[in-house]
Amino acid sequence: MRGAHSNSASCPFLPLGPPGTVQEACTRMDDITIRFTGGDASGIRAPVLVEGLPGIGHVGKLVAEHMIHELSARKVAEIESIYFPPQVIIREDGTTRLANNELYYAGNGGGPLLFLVGDFQSTSGEGHYLLADACVSLARELGVKRIYTLGGYGVGHLVDVPRVLGAVNRADLREELEAAGAVINPDEPGGGIIGAAGLLLGLGLSRGIEGVCLMGETSGYLVDPKSASRVLGVLCTLLGIEVDATTLEERGREMERMIERLVDTERSTHDDELRYIV
Repeated sequence: MRGAHSNSASCPFLPLGPPGTVQEACTRMDDITIRFTGGDASGIRAPVLVEGLPGIGHVGKLVAEHMIHELSARKVAEIESIYFPPQVIIREDGTTRLANNELYYAGNGGGPLLFLVGDFQSTSGEGHYLLADACVSLARELGVKRIYTLGGYGVGHLVDVPRVLGAVNRADLREELEAAGAVINPDEPGGGIIGAAGLLLGLGLSRGIEGVCLMGETSGYLVDPKSASRVLGVLCTLLGIEVDATTLEERGREMERMIERLVDTERSTHDDELRYIV
């Protein structure tokens, strides 16, 4: 696949300079550009990559960012691409940056781990494939043997006890996944796994990388920390580590209280309308 190495005049792998600096070696933006904060990938090795890009209910994003915080992971690379939306992100100080994906490294808390997070996924089908291909290539370069992709499974209604659905790219991984508490059902999700969560498994298989997808059941209407907490539990079992889920659980309870208030408001409005009609 073309993408990060698509043009000899481009510079896809660069050290990450101070904000606002221009890399003199690069005359134009490449399709996909990966910049390492330390100048290169030396010293960054991990057997596991956890992907948590934005998706349904932001379930995967919540899990990955929570783990990054709890494990004190540090940013080691930024990924910029013309396949992301054409916009910039405004920082707290008012300055802007290009929308990107980021790679974090945690060297403690149960073994080295890599996390792939970011502002967006691709806006096109071609971009999805090219970005996933670039990420799989990078993962292999950094010694990754297994990729966990995280996401939400939208069911269109509120869920009291979210299930964690799973999928694997090798049949011999199924028993391990089910033992950790995930449910494997070929009919769910019915349309397959779309985006990075699916492509990283498919493209990883051809590179000899094991792939496991965990999808938290969610309404699909709201950001869902309750579902994320369930996914976190299954993932930690698979990784053999402990990560404090208190913050996610508290956010989940707050979300439930907010939903209850919305339901009560809707019910009260409906009752008032009926009294007016009568």
